[in-house]
Amino acid sequence: MSFLEARLSMRDWLATDGHVWMHLAKTLLAAFIAMSIAMRLELPQPRVAMTTTFVLMQPFCGMVLAKSVYRFAGTVLGMMAALVLGAVFVQQTELYALALTTWVAACTALAVRYRQFRWYGFVLAGYTAALIGIPAVTDPNSLLIATLTRGAEVMLGIVCSSVVSALVFPRHFSATLAQSLDARRMRFNAFAADVLRGRLSRIARERRFADFVDEIVGFEATRGFAMYESSALRQHNGKLARLNSAFMDACARLHALDQSMKRLRANDNTRYAHDALMPFFEALAHIFERESPMPHLERYKATLPKRLRDAQRGLARADHATQLDFTTSAELLYRFIADTIRYASIPDGASSGNRASSRYEARTHRFVVVATFMRTGIVIAATAWFWIATAWPSGGYAVIGATLACALSCASARPSKFIAQMAAGAALAIVMGYVYVCHVYPAIDGIVLLCAMLAPPLAAGAFLAMRPSSAGYGIGFCVFFCLLAAPDNRIVYDPGLLLNNGLAVLVAMLGAAIACAVVVPPRTPWLVRKTLEQLRAQAALACEGKLAGLGERFHSGTHDLMSQLRALLTRRSREHRHALSWMLVTLEVGQAMIDLRHDSRALHTQCFPDALRIAWSTSLARVLRDIAVLFRAPHSETLRRAIGSVVASIVIAQSMLELARHERGTRHEMQRVLACLHFVRTALVDPDAPFDAHR
Repeated sequence: MSFLEARLSMRDWLATDGHVWMHLAKTLLAAFIAMSIAMRLELPQPRVAMTTTFVLMQPFCGMVLAKSVYRFAGTVLGMMAALVLGAVFVQQTELYALALTTWVAACTALAVRYRQFRWYGFVLAGYTAALIGIPAVTDPNSLLIATLTRGAEVMLGIVCSSVVSALVFPRHFSATLAQSLDARRMRFNAFAADVLRGRLSRIARERRFADFVDEIVGFEATRGFAMYESSALRQHNGKLARLNSAFMDACARLHALDQSMKRLRANDNTRYAHDALMPFFEALAHIFERESPMPHLERYKATLPKRLRDAQRGLARADHATQLDFTTSAELLYRFIADTIRYASIPDGASSGNRASSRYEARTHRFVVVATFMRTGIVIAATAWFWIATAWPSGGYAVIGATLACALSCASARPSKFIAQMAAGAALAIVMGYVYVCHVYPAIDGIVLLCAMLAPPLAAGAFLAMRPSSAGYGIGFCVFFCLLAAPDNRIVYDPGLLLNNGLAVLVAMLGAAIACAVVVPPRTPWLVRKTLEQLRAQAALACEGKLAGLGERFHSGTHDLMSQLRALLTRRSREHRHALSWMLVTLEVGQAMIDLRHDSRALHTQCFPDALRIAWSTSLARVLRDIAVLFRAPHSETLRRAIGSVVASIVIAQSMLELARHERGTRHEMQRVLACLHFVRTALVDPDAPFDAHR
């Protein structure tokens, strides 16, 4: 092999498997540095510093720094909670255990409400209080010292993780950000070309839109920690937020245009409008297939209105319905091109104007939060009651195990499965810990040999924790190997104590797994329905919310809720497709209602008679109310009422359009309003829409 071939092979390895091995090496280095410093400072439990590094280490520097910030805040809050609860309920074991259970359950519920890395801060605030306070239940005098030393050990782990991640072969998200954005833009362009040419089946199109949901939510998560890496990314954080918001707008516009094309093709009475628009779709698809479509899109947009008017003149002899179908699809086509240009121009700094920084809103149904609180409280309270009632010597470890299981699994869509994996990892950690306590630790001497002997099992656990399918096994092994069997400054060679504490952890985690599978699990049908109801209510938000920033709130909330449903439901199942249908029709109608409200506000109605203006404002208010009611309570009756309201508004809008035929500006505004109303009507009467399953 030549030098050039070896260099290329090494580069390929570093770009793929090399990242995995580098991450494992950095994780072990941070853990061993934290352990060594803790031993040097004679902190009582260096294992806590080691555990912190395994929980913190991530492939990118920004992820570690973001996690460190929230872990620091959560740890401080947990320390304060442990001290306050200990001071209030001193020598009152039952009340202290109840208050601590309530605190942990509340923090876990808030972690579900505020996800991403904020989730980690609330989780830490909960189980840090338990880690500090549980041992002090039977010895209140040691609470202050335990709080200070535990805080020092955790902070040491945070510092070591951050320093190693930032200085030892740092891997920055900013280096791959441009590549990931370019890849997403290319996938979107290819998908848009396929949609415009009608190449994809309905199921294929829905799956591609669902994949975009995961990309949108995933990008928002990565944007949150990318700003921790450099000042340049912090300065461009607003631009990245606008970029994700513009991508959501472009996807929604593409779906609306796709639905309009589908309805034109399905009806023989609308074939004339479809045939007249096909040259525009074909030309636009050809532009999207170009390597750099942006300049061609701008030129195409500049000439599109005149070409559409010329094409509409060719339909002068067609009936009114055909002309309205053409106008509606033409308006959707223009809006799609405008939003796509805005999305493509944001990275270059153009087209942002005075647009305010977009804000992504994560939404979690209150019943999901309450169910998490109940489930966590029941598990921890039952474990603590059994410990106190039986005076179980290892009961404290059982409560800690139950707390860690509930806290670390609260973000999982299948917490019982995740906890079962953690229990399996903990069981392996107990076996491995027994071997190390009985045979390895007594036979070695010196920090170097200790690190060399700890490296293989900890590296294996960290490797499993990196893979989503086996993350529970890896986390359970690393966390409980460190908590149960990692070396301290004064090692206790007591296998019986290790086995008793390990058995307590296993029993508590298995009980937690059973409770999470029985006590209102996240996949409970009625709980899933509540999340779906909140998804549908996004369309009501589009009808009733304040217009300032409404588009961003509507799109981000809808995509976030659909991302939760995709995690809860089995992919390609009937329930998943039903939820996806609701998401698409919510985006479709909700965006149309936002456009209708904006266009109606910009409409100049001075040229219309007073009676017509009053009739228009009344009918518009009725449409907004009936659409909101339909999505909150979909039924045949609410559907008929909504369709009737939209049709009545269309009749009034047509009368206004007829009166404004000599006012070019007002006529164009009325055409946009009429196009929104007609599109909403076609969406409501679509036989594939999920409004009424029995019709």
